[in-house]
Amino acid sequence: MRKIEHIGIAVKDLEVSNLVFEKLFGAPAYKQEEVASEGVKTSFFMNGPNKIELLEATNPDSPIAKFIEKKGEGIHHIAFDVEDIVAEIERLKSEGFTVLNEIPKKGADNKLVAFLHPKGTNGVLVELCQENPN
Repeated sequence: MRKIEHIGIAVKDLEVSNLVFEKLFGAPAYKQEEVASEGVKTSFFMNGPNKIELLEATNPDSPIAKFIEKKGEGIHHIAFDVEDIVAEIERLKSEGFTVLNEIPKKGADNKLVAFLHPKGTNGVLVELCQENPN
């Protein structure tokens, strides 16, 4: 894991939250995108070298909808940039971590992603991100 790629924040209303974070950072989101396969709409903000992803559920069965129902709005995950996501998945499995999706899937912001189960990471959902070469 080379660096924190972004911090994901679950929100109920992306438009309202975009205004809050625009005021907070003094700049608008640089990108908005829907990931239909995950049932989510996202906005990305830059703050210096740091990236923040806001996530709004697009259907009541999505992971973000379930997270908000259980825990409310707030930090959902921390994503780490990796050079080789397949090798990193294998390394983490060999270290005893539970990988939620062993085959990387397409995520937002042109990334391949995989997640580690929070039960093995002190309650933190960890996302692995690699730039999608396609």
